[in-house]
Amino acid sequence: MTTTLIRKKLISYLENADEKKVKAVYTIFEDEINEENSFTLSEEHIKILDTEKKKHLSGKSKSYTWEDAKKIIKGEKKK
Repeated sequence: MTTTLIRKKLISYLENADEKKVKAVYTIFEDEINEENSFTLSEEHIKILDTEKKKHLSGKSKSYTWEDAKKIIKGEKKK
């Protein structure tokens, strides 16, 4: 049986399983699920963000509003 088929069968089963079984399955994988959903920046990335923030606040870097950024991305406005 392929992994894709196993996933489909598990999804189908969980959609119709009683509450106790769903909670039991969740408990088995809870730690792994929570690890996947957590995001942590490295010290190096934090330093980069701090540097960029200082440049932004001091006016040394170009900044855009969210609306301007969307227009630039869509090619509706030049930088």
